[in-house]
Amino acid sequence: MTRRRIAKAPRRFWTPADDRTMRRRFPHESTAVVAAALRRTVAATYGRAATLGLKKTAAYLASPAACRLRRGDHVGAAYRYRKGHVPANKGKRRPGWAPGRMAETQFKPGVRSWRTAAVGSTRVADGYVYRKVADTMGVSWTENWVREHRRIWEEAHGPIPPGHTLVFKNGNALDVRLDNLEVLGRRALLQRNYVHNLPAPIKSAVYALGALKRAITMKGRQQREEEHR
Repeated sequence: MTRRRIAKAPRRFWTPADDRTMRRRFPHESTAVVAAALRRTVAATYGRAATLGLKKTAAYLASPAACRLRRGDHVGAAYRYRKGHVPANKGKRRPGWAPGRMAETQFKPGVRSWRTAAVGSTRVADGYVYRKVADTMGVSWTENWVREHRRIWEEAHGPIPPGHTLVFKNGNALDVRLDNLEVLGRRALLQRNYVHNLPAPIKSAVYALGALKRAITMKGRQQREEEHR
């Protein structure tokens, strides 16, 4: 299936005429009105006003048009809850209350999520197997959960030396057997991932892509040199 590309609208830069309109109208009018006149978004108009150092005048802020920008007149007081207000749903959140199909998706008593899983539980995240080794509250989950392959290796061989990486021999990060793990230095890891170890068709494609990028770079450099002559 062919994907359709959505063309992006060209960027509109602020012109001197736009800035003159901003200086003339922004301090005295609603930002939404000014934005509509300039065919800009309200956010863009506010941003340009900040760049130009424009602010609303005292007269505008005192007018009804300022609405939420006004201070000291409690413009939203009529819409606030009064002291002693009784919520409309008071008393409805009783045990077992579940309108519609809500009850079908609620956690049942005794069901634990991965956050409350028992110590020793495993889960897959970020493509790796993690095991819960602690249940400390108030800490990052990575302090309670460790990568299983690293735990297995360190239990058998001790800490991984500095400058070395623990890798999977068959490339499968879910295969955490000790026989599938090995520690490689940076140089050995580089050699393992080097292009010469790739299959011949992929190696040819990598070389072709590199040659194409170099040709494009050279062509662009030649064009710039011709333009400056």
